[in-house]
Amino acid sequence: MSNRQTPQELTPELLLRAYATGIFPMSESQNDPNVYWVEPEMRGILPLDQFHVPKSLKKIVRKNKFKIHCDRSFEQVLDFCAEPAAGREVTWINQSIRDNVIKLHEMGFAHSVECWREDKLVGGLYGIALGAAFFGESMFSKETDASKVALVHLIARMRLGGFKLLDTQFTTDHLSRFGVIEIPSAQYLDLLDDALQFQGIFVGSYGPGRMRNVIEMMFNLDLSDG
Repeated sequence: MSNRQTPQELTPELLLRAYATGIFPMSESQNDPNVYWVEPEMRGILPLDQFHVPKSLKKIVRKNKFKIHCDRSFEQVLDFCAEPAAGREVTWINQSIRDNVIKLHEMGFAHSVECWREDKLVGGLYGIALGAAFFGESMFSKETDASKVALVHLIARMRLGGFKLLDTQFTTDHLSRFGVIEIPSAQYLDLLDDALQFQGIFVGSYGPGRMRNVIEMMFNLDLSDG
């Protein structure tokens, strides 16, 4: 994996150029002012036509345990993602990254998918939309399955919005359960170049019937066991 420190001030425009060339920013810790550009030799992606939802999660989604909102409380999602959690004692989101991602949100490039219950934000994720690519940045859960439900709703919106690429940056055992795979950097760049030729549309709010139908279609197309 190639890491190099950025010698210039981070800006929203610089971030967009970086994502478009296949690199992304990280910091060693929340209090570290330095930002590094990361370019993994093997890249994690989730092919939208190979998305797998475990049977137990399908049941949770169908129960409508959570209310789903998008971009309702973006900064709170970002801050929850930056908190230490099990298996993530140190965050990579420092103040510079936080400030610029918020600016990207204000510019219409960064979005959150949020799970709410009893008027409390209990899980979600956020990422950057550029062309027909969505760069998944981070997720969090305050309640069991909340971030997983948010992922299902993200994929549904990506399908409806004409997106072609979901970049997860890395792979984990957790993400691989949903169909995330690793591909070489060169192959990833080809997919990214193709996705940037199109314009995906991220729509936060659809009629409940339409979203339910898309999610059920996804479930029916998922022929994997488990």
